[in-house]
Amino acid sequence: MGKPSVGIIGMGLMGRMYAERFSEAGYRYPVVQSVEQAINVLPNGHLVSRISDWIIYSVEAEVIDSVVAEYGPSTKVGAIVGGQTSCKAPELAAFEKHLPSDVEIVSCHSLHGPGVEPKGQPLVIIQHRASRKSVDTVHEILSCLQSKVIYLTGEEHDRITADTQAVTHVAFLSMGSAWAANNQFPWELDRYVGGIENAKINITLRIYSNKWHVYAGLAILNPAAKEQIRQYAQSVTELYKLMLGGHREELEQRIRQAGAAVFSKDAEAQDLLLGDDLLDKFSLSKGPTQRKPNNHLSLLAIVDCWWKLGIVPYKHMICSTPLFRIWLGVTEYLYRNEALLVEVINTAINDNSFRSDDLEFTYAARAWSDCVSFGSFDAYRDRFENIQRYFAPRFDDAVRMGNEMITTIMENTKT
Repeated sequence: MGKPSVGIIGMGLMGRMYAERFSEAGYRYPVVQSVEQAINVLPNGHLVSRISDWIIYSVEAEVIDSVVAEYGPSTKVGAIVGGQTSCKAPELAAFEKHLPSDVEIVSCHSLHGPGVEPKGQPLVIIQHRASRKSVDTVHEILSCLQSKVIYLTGEEHDRITADTQAVTHVAFLSMGSAWAANNQFPWELDRYVGGIENAKINITLRIYSNKWHVYAGLAILNPAAKEQIRQYAQSVTELYKLMLGGHREELEQRIRQAGAAVFSKDAEAQDLLLGDDLLDKFSLSKGPTQRKPNNHLSLLAIVDCWWKLGIVPYKHMICSTPLFRIWLGVTEYLYRNEALLVEVINTAINDNSFRSDDLEFTYAARAWSDCVSFGSFDAYRDRFENIQRYFAPRFDDAVRMGNEMITTIMENTKT
């Protein structure tokens, strides 16, 4: 018996990556809505659904219901169906609603972007309405990615992706908003120098170089993500007010209490995920190399947010994204370096160098939170694409540098 045929409905960057990998692995008849050599292209999703043994819906979470409603009834008898959305609640609900009862449901999610080598990266498989045989079939097909497979339920997946991605994304989105509002390209300023700053800049540009819907679906359709983004905006606002008011004792107490909750004694006994020195080499700047003190409001707020929500980020390392691992790594580095933490607190109270940046960052965090709370995909898209246009001229350099940074960090850190 030959290999099963694989159909992909919707052809974004992740769908294209899957199609290419499946074809290279010998699944010679993957059926996709795209033009690729050695891949059979069909005019519509009905034809894809009729002849494929496993159909992957690789479309935005916002439109998954309407797309499955259109093509789901044409699914081949006994086929397996799954999706690649970052939020599984609406995806699985659409499958339950629109697929025939004789179709099995095994979904998946590669926890990385299309520009990241999938080997060794987390890959979630969800056995929703399927036999073990069907799950094994999907596992065998996906094995060509050489990813690290984790089995979860849809609900577990959404909680973990909220914990590891939602706040991470909004932090970087807010940084980009703040820099654009201040008409800044941070790599051109002597204030944004050093490894932590390199991570902020490279990842922010990497996110804005992608499609807006990659982040909108996770933020808006995942109830846990909404709660976390709201708390992050609140943490940013409250910490910034303490800085503005010069309330050193209260600020320091809050920072240290949050750090003690998130970075426990167990974490202190482990090696750092990464250090500032590892990130120093990945700079877009051609100017000064001497690091200047920063209050790192974005980092302080992420730990404050985790503390307020009772999130222990280390619990989800096995299925975390590269961006989350870098964000956790630089945050951990700050909180476990006493001299650096004292410098951050002193800077927050005594140095006004970043006040205008922090003001715009606070505005941005609150605005992104409001956008997500309102559930407006149009507003999210408008905000994202306006800032995307501002940074677009530097995307090529940033993506190249970001890829090198992620590869190096993944090789030097434990997942």
